[in-house]
Amino acid sequence: MNQLAELYLAGGCFWGMEHFLKQINGVEKTDVGYANGRTPNPTYRQVCDDDTGYAETVHVFYDPQVLPLSLLLELYFKAIDPTSMERQGGDCGNQYRTGIYYVCAEDLPVIETVITAVAKQYTEPIVVEVMKLQNFYLAEEFHQDYLINNPTGYCHIDPQLFEMARRANASSKK
Repeated sequence: MNQLAELYLAGGCFWGMEHFLKQINGVEKTDVGYANGRTPNPTYRQVCDDDTGYAETVHVFYDPQVLPLSLLLELYFKAIDPTSMERQGGDCGNQYRTGIYYVCAEDLPVIETVITAVAKQYTEPIVVEVMKLQNFYLAEEFHQDYLINNPTGYCHIDPQLFEMARRANASSKK
């Protein structure tokens, strides 16, 4: 197996974003949790009710030989509204903001290139937060693989996007 790369993506409710990302060939593992906030070891309730500063985020482990970072980001942008501040679908609040949190500084030029290309598709500014990961805490077990364990659960992402994600690079070899 090739060495896996990692990235943290916030795109509204982490249930749908995790499920979307899991459909993409080359995504090897995901965990949902809370990124870039101020309170150590936050709970879901704290993130929703308090001013902790966390974003619901998916920690993505991917094989860059199968899934280049640029393609991962292009697909991510298909699943979010990058011009919406602190809102995705019916979810609204600071914890639902969009963000790309990187761990490798070498990823930043690719992130910036993709954002520049995406921005040309919109008349409104892109409000996706881009920054180095400061911290990440796993969400409670109940939230991990939520839509796999609860197939009729709430999701703000159009189900057709899951199929698009499955087909995006299906011909790539693992």
